[in-house]
Amino acid sequence: MTLRGEFTKGIFKENPTFRLVLGICPTLAVTTSAANGLGMGAAATSVLLGSNIFISLLRRVIPDKVRIPAFIVIISTFVTIIDLSMAAYMPELHSALGIFIPLIVVNCIIMARAEAFASKAALLPSIADAVGMGIGFTLALTMIGSLRELFGNGTVLGYAVMGPGYCPAVIMILPPGAFLTMGVLLSAINWLARRRAA
Repeated sequence: MTLRGEFTKGIFKENPTFRLVLGICPTLAVTTSAANGLGMGAAATSVLLGSNIFISLLRRVIPDKVRIPAFIVIISTFVTIIDLSMAAYMPELHSALGIFIPLIVVNCIIMARAEAFASKAALLPSIADAVGMGIGFTLALTMIGSLRELFGNGTVLGYAVMGPGYCPAVIMILPPGAFLTMGVLLSAINWLARRRAA
């Protein structure tokens, strides 16, 4: 597959949230607003990019028997860097995302890309894969967060969209709203994929 193909597959064809259905815990938990979805997606993308680069560079050095612990050490290093950076420079977002930033260490998207791709591929395809998957994950989280914020608060990124007379559907910013939004988006994307394949 070309570099372009490695990059674009994560955005739609193999979108980690909507096509592979990975990383659902943070997806459902933090997407109460578009800003939270964007922030979580950016944090996960940064970790994914850094870990894919290092794992690809070290793939011939890491012994096969200890590859998973080695991947976890590499991933947790980048998670710590992102966690401390967000705490220092974006304290409000860091507080809103809470425990889900450190939990990026065990995010199945990051581990899946490390095991299935970066440990077997050269540097440039690993970078393309990480950036594409990260953008796909970020778009999915931002889309879910935008819809939940729009219907639950009448705002998007904190800006009023629905007008002063809008009566918000508070359920959308509660846990059931995450499941409803995810279900509707999954069905819409599956329908689109079937139409494109036909």
